[in-house]
Amino acid sequence: MTNYVNKLLENLNEDIKLKPDEWSRERMISAGNKRWITNILPAELLSRSVKQAVESLVTINESGEFYETFPDIIETPKYDDKWGRIANYIEINNRAIAEMEGERTKNGILSSIKLLPAIPPSAKSWANCIILSQIFPNIYGDGYNKGPFEENSIYGIKLNAGYSGNIIDYDINMTAEEQFLAFNDLAHLHGLKTGFRTVISADQIKVARPYADDEVFRWDNAEHQEMFIEEHVRLIKMGFEAVFIDSAKHIGGYDMENYAGVGALPEYAQMQYILHEIRSRSGCTSVSFAGEKSTGDFARYENLGLTTGTAFVPPDNYDKVKCWAEKLKYNRNYAPGVEVSNDNDEGGRSYEDRLNRINSILFGYEYPSDKLPSFMQMEDLFPLRYDTNTHHLMMTNPSYSADGTPLSHWENLFTKDDGRAYNAKVGELFSYAMNL
Repeated sequence: MTNYVNKLLENLNEDIKLKPDEWSRERMISAGNKRWITNILPAELLSRSVKQAVESLVTINESGEFYETFPDIIETPKYDDKWGRIANYIEINNRAIAEMEGERTKNGILSSIKLLPAIPPSAKSWANCIILSQIFPNIYGDGYNKGPFEENSIYGIKLNAGYSGNIIDYDINMTAEEQFLAFNDLAHLHGLKTGFRTVISADQIKVARPYADDEVFRWDNAEHQEMFIEEHVRLIKMGFEAVFIDSAKHIGGYDMENYAGVGALPEYAQMQYILHEIRSRSGCTSVSFAGEKSTGDFARYENLGLTTGTAFVPPDNYDKVKCWAEKLKYNRNYAPGVEVSNDNDEGGRSYEDRLNRINSILFGYEYPSDKLPSFMQMEDLFPLRYDTNTHHLMMTNPSYSADGTPLSHWENLFTKDDGRAYNAKVGELFSYAMNL
């Protein structure tokens, strides 16, 4: 059996022998046996080496046992197959935190590994799940950053083209699949579930062909549908257990007057088949499918095969969150979720309002088993600089480096001392909730 974390370290010219990480111990917050790094700025983690990140995760892992080499077998955090029904989904824009060196963008998966120690692990009663914003190549400018107002959207993807040059380290002798497996082993050790964002608007998907022009994706093309299924099955087999589906509300032509995507969407029965096939072919019955704004007609989305949807329950009102948790507690297959913020967030929300929303999602229920699912963005843990926002970083890929180095980009992407203080307060909220 291949130890993918050790393989990654070796390919980065690192020794696989690990030592306790005192830097992490000094910055660690504990809630029972749950431990993570808080009161930090992301650049402090992103500027460390991958080996230091591995040592950090091994040092703070919840078993309390220190591993001198990374274990050969790591299992996903254990919950039942319906874990996604009450999970907290935290989307990390792995492209935004990638290494910006000159005009190149690369190695986002390595940056995601480095950030893991600062993500609160799952609680006793519910999971925290990381959603990676980018997996597939984006249609325009993949592997490069552009000016802050030049389009370089994550929402336009290529299938049959491997994985994004923004994310994978293509300079080492390790496949993209192996790099994802290493990431997932490290996330699982830290007590996290993992998933990724996908798109279903046909004109936002291209099919790559060797020695030929790209094709526009079409849902009425049986080969394209099969490719979509197999691309997602392949990722589930690498250890991802959740898929966030952009524009899911409008599947089957529903509420199209509010549709903001580009191109046709799958028919309702067609998407039922697709989600069933992804679960069946991957052999992972616990896959959680979260749909963007797939709320309101709960039966419609539950019967579609979704686990949860966004933007139904008002997040600023703790009492309403708790009330909806009570109303929906008997449906264990599907529930709408509560948002702290989403991928369309244009910033401007105060720290106090964000903390109030996090309080609502973590405590708005009578019993932990009744909890509603929730959705957060990277900015809800690590505030972004004031002249950008989550949606801007989904639509564009600017470097904020003042000198062309990755470190300068990381230092300038996020806020400074006020962001550190905010991150500490988020850590306190999670620590109170961790053992419920």
